[in-house]
Amino acid sequence: ILIILDNASYHKKKTILAEIEKNLPNIQLYFLPEYSPDLNLAELVWHSAKEYISHRLFKSVEELKNLLNRLLNQGELIIRWGKKIKNKGNAAIAN
Repeated sequence: ILIILDNASYHKKKTILAEIEKNLPNIQLYFLPEYSPDLNLAELVWHSAKEYISHRLFKSVEELKNLLNRLLNQGELIIRWGKKIKNKGNAAIAN
């Protein structure tokens, strides 16, 4: 089993890594290169969602929560996977 991780410090705790190596020999950890958010799919999703909701005025926190639910849980967020996070304008909402 291959698990792909970013370089967050909590992913690299020596005690946890030693436990995995000792007790879970079928688990292999692969760390993404440092400073490579374009390779982390979760980062692309969050970036696109944040890009869509930024610079908008919401009447309430509930309105923001409803939009995030639509985008992230109901499949309305469209992500153009080929673009890099550094680029702007890569998020859209489905109609």
